[in-house]
Amino acid sequence: MEGSSTNNSSGSSSVNVAPSTEEKETIEEFLSSMEDYVTAIPDDCVEYYLNKTGFICSDVKVKRVIALAAQKFVSDVAADAMQYSKVRQSGSGKEKKAMTKMVLNMEDLSKALKEYGVNAKRSDYYVDGPSSSKK
Repeated sequence: MEGSSTNNSSGSSSVNVAPSTEEKETIEEFLSSMEDYVTAIPDDCVEYYLNKTGFICSDVKVKRVIALAAQKFVSDVAADAMQYSKVRQSGSGKEKKAMTKMVLNMEDLSKALKEYGVNAKRSDYYVDGPSSSKK
């Protein structure tokens, strides 16, 4: 195996493995394909949130890889939420129609996000804005 084993100050050992030539070629091919790839999340949106967090990068390929990772995250969360919805509907005991309409609700979304370490709860109450209280 390529690489070296080192011990850090905490006593645990880590292995640094340099990528092989084949892996480097695969990575370069993947990054070059990002130039033409259109993600579901627009480049301007990705750039806005990256800049908002202080990450400044002019490389379009890097931004699209980040957009692709975000797209995968959203897709995984949505799939998990759909599974929670199916489990909830199957446990309700209601007669199922041939085609039921799937609706994403906050309860299912919160459970799915919790698996990824995101706490998303709906407020117990909603406060109306100051303009709605005037009559």
